[in-house]
Amino acid sequence: MSDSKDRLISGLRDGNSVVFEEIYREYYTPLCYYCMRYVDSEEDSEEIVQDLFAKLWEKHHELEVNTSLNAYLYRAVQNYALNHLSKKKTKEKYQAYQKQQVYNNFESGQIKMEEDELKIIIKSAILELPEKRREIFELSRFEGMKNTKIAEKLSISVKTVEAQMTKALKYLRVVLKEYSPE
Repeated sequence: MSDSKDRLISGLRDGNSVVFEEIYREYYTPLCYYCMRYVDSEEDSEEIVQDLFAKLWEKHHELEVNTSLNAYLYRAVQNYALNHLSKKKTKEKYQAYQKQQVYNNFESGQIKMEEDELKIIIKSAILELPEKRREIFELSRFEGMKNTKIAEKLSISVKTVEAQMTKALKYLRVVLKEYSPE
């Protein structure tokens, strides 16, 4: 029996396709079952074993079997299966990361769109204010002027500035109420 296994290793190393086919037929199914211990899919198991045999044929001239062919093949399947699991885990992490990035981009795009929409609504509401009230509001909120400076600049009383600002803010609160967080 040992001579038979040595013959298989030697024939494989020499690139004998008949020997390769014999090894494939003898080991393919048992290796697939063994691989199923590591991976949870029959399809993945078969793919891993097929990859092993493809690599075995591709690199047959470099083949170094220090143990039995049986032990070599089972160890190789184990390594291929563990590599497969590692790649699968990395792929899943990357896909989760990509999904989160897409969600974040969508969410930030959605927020930006809502902000832009709200800016348009606010500008429109400000434009609906009576001219003097709008001017007082813009000087206060956009130019940062104090009520006394606004009163001086427009030659009106501070009380008038305060009253107009109160009316402007009250109007804007009513118009923007549906856009305000609870």
